[in-house]
Amino acid sequence: MIFRSARLRKPHALFALILFPLLARAEPDATAILEAARVNPLGQKITLNAQLRSGSALTPFQIIVDGRVRYVFAKPDQELILELQDDASVLTERLGGKTATVRPARYDEPVRSSGLTYEDLSLKFLYWKNPAIIGEETIRTRPSWKIEIQAPRGGASQYGVARLWIDKVSGALLRVEGYDLKGRLVRRFEIVSAQKLEGQWMLKQMRIETFDPDTKKTTARTYLEVLGKA
Repeated sequence: MIFRSARLRKPHALFALILFPLLARAEPDATAILEAARVNPLGQKITLNAQLRSGSALTPFQIIVDGRVRYVFAKPDQELILELQDDASVLTERLGGKTATVRPARYDEPVRSSGLTYEDLSLKFLYWKNPAIIGEETIRTRPSWKIEIQAPRGGASQYGVARLWIDKVSGALLRVEGYDLKGRLVRRFEIVSAQKLEGQWMLKQMRIETFDPDTKKTTARTYLEVLGKA
């Protein structure tokens, strides 16, 4: 399965785990690969119905792509707005009539009691410096670059290291793993399946797993599922 865009416009960033970027690089350069993973190939706006599923608990929401990526929840009304820029990502929250940037002190808080944190949603790891290609692996039949990045110093991240698997052909982000300061796995995100909507290949289901760093056992599992166009 090749993720291919019907039309491309000037690159504009969006949530790489939701909509697959399509600017794979011929030469293996880790920084260039990450830059491509921040690119939005869509030439149109789109609104998607989605849900977070953990066991029997379902949390419906919408994903609205309109130059930004907006995650819109109800009960209570909450909107998370993601903007990916050339050198940073900005996650803003609208809640209770107030709008504020999500600060590092909240990065490890879960979004709607899911396995997804505010730092995960803001894709901060795509902007960490000095990434390195540490190998090549096949993820669900897709040949992929395996990239490792150290978190910035200063304690702003819940992780010490992130590892990313990026499709060598499409540039799609297929898997992300976050490790603590001792190098122990604490969270894994993996694209389970994709679907074609509006001529674009995009996420259908992503699995989010949280691990006990000592026992290596899974302590929580959440699925992010895109149900279709709204």
